[in-house]
Amino acid sequence: MGRGTCSPEVGRYGAGRPRATFTYPAGGRTHRAGPRSRPSARPPRSRPVPRSRPVPGPVPVPRRAVTAGRRREGLYGAGKGPPPTAGRHSAGGARMSGVPQTPVEDHRDARGAGRSEPGPTAAPGSGSSERDPFFDNAKLLAMVLVVVGHAWQPLKDSRAVWAAYFFLYTFHMPVFILLSGYFSRTFRGRPRQVQRLVAAVLVPYAVFETVYTLYGNAVDDRGNDISLLTPWYLTWFLIALFVWRLTAPLWLVLRPSLAIGLSVVIALLGAAFDADPVLNLDRILQFLPFFVLGLLMRPEHWDLVRSRWMRIASLPVFAAGAVTAYWARDRVTSEWAVRSKTWEQLGADWPAGVAMSLALLVCSLLLAASFLAWVPRRQHWFTAFGAGTLVAYLLHGLIIRTAAWEGWYEPRFWHTPAGEVLVTVFGVGLALVLTSPPVRRVFRPVVEPKLDWAFPGRPGAAPETPPGAGTVPGAGARGGPEDGPETRPEGGGPSQGTAAPGTPESRPEHAEAGAATGAGTEPGTGGGSGAGKAP
Repeated sequence: MGRGTCSPEVGRYGAGRPRATFTYPAGGRTHRAGPRSRPSARPPRSRPVPRSRPVPGPVPVPRRAVTAGRRREGLYGAGKGPPPTAGRHSAGGARMSGVPQTPVEDHRDARGAGRSEPGPTAAPGSGSSERDPFFDNAKLLAMVLVVVGHAWQPLKDSRAVWAAYFFLYTFHMPVFILLSGYFSRTFRGRPRQVQRLVAAVLVPYAVFETVYTLYGNAVDDRGNDISLLTPWYLTWFLIALFVWRLTAPLWLVLRPSLAIGLSVVIALLGAAFDADPVLNLDRILQFLPFFVLGLLMRPEHWDLVRSRWMRIASLPVFAAGAVTAYWARDRVTSEWAVRSKTWEQLGADWPAGVAMSLALLVCSLLLAASFLAWVPRRQHWFTAFGAGTLVAYLLHGLIIRTAAWEGWYEPRFWHTPAGEVLVTVFGVGLALVLTSPPVRRVFRPVVEPKLDWAFPGRPGAAPETPPGAGTVPGAGARGGPEDGPETRPEGGGPSQGTAAPGTPESRPEHAEAGAATGAGTEPGTGGGSGAGKAP
């Protein structure tokens, strides 16, 4: 390129401050330089466009940070860990910069979940293996009430014990049934789900129905025949859960209002007519509305139940329920709360029976919601015990019935206030011992049997993923959990729990039994009382 010509020019710099203009013949371009500019020998070149830099990949997460994140999630619930503090790495493995980091997610647990329902903290239905402490706590506390209620049964000659017994039975059964329904939301009757239902509910029912019948004949000379069609004492709840869960797909396809209304009508018919003693249908029908209501619940409903205003509102509800139970001592029978007899057997005509049944249904729901409002939401030392409620439910009856059959309640001391308090403490301790992890491990082969040999998997069959959009929680448990409070969600209850949202020991295949485990029944009024089995 040739040299250009330079000509002085007076510009905006003012007189006496020349401004040089360079003209390049080849390109015709002109470059003007001020007093501080140095003329360039060649025209300025355009700056090359920088190449796009490769996007950096994900920051590798140190193994220690992942472990700490999981431990924090197990302590506080999924997504509820404490805010990150200064340290080398955040919960996600990135360097702390004063900006809150998202908690660690274990993507291995979330794979194949098919939905994102957190339903109380990755509880039923989300597909996560983490158990929501709320559901385990709820199951354990309800199980304590079941054992204490059965321990009180021989002491009902006291007005205070009778009132407490009636008050307890009004809501502790509905609590377990609500949880069982909530953890049945993903049940669609697929082969794998039916296999789990048989292993977690039907097999324990058959085993313990036989055990209770033989034990009663040996200790109390009851003379009952073994019959799996007429459940006796507390085994009725397992067969009831089996029937309810089989009907879950039907209720899920109906409109919620229609499903609840139809279940209430069926419950009233079950109380109006003497149902066949086979499978203890009277209780199955009368408790059905609670299962359907739990089946239709969503995580936002659980958030409402556990809200602060609900805890405040529960105080007058509890007070009114306790006063009403004490007032009803000489006016009604506790069989109303047990729901094992018809209106005619309870001495009520149709109008009074309908009114009493509906009033009891409303009271049970209010008290159950009030109880759940006070259930702790965080992990505690007793939370792990909530995964063993099925073991406690099936075993405590042998001890309580032995005490009644052998006359251990006959001494006058046990019928005094001090004796009643000791019996209550004994019931609480017995529940905690039977739900402890060591006891659960010992009886797991019987209560949670592995039946893989009986249900061989089809070669090449793809694993099932529970349908439905999630929200549990789980639940489910844990979006729409299939497994009940003592079990863990199938594809992700509970155990909740359950297992309903569960402990590290819980196995997913036996999640469904958990919620079932907390049912209490009045001794001697079991399902077998009407079919050749002495109460």
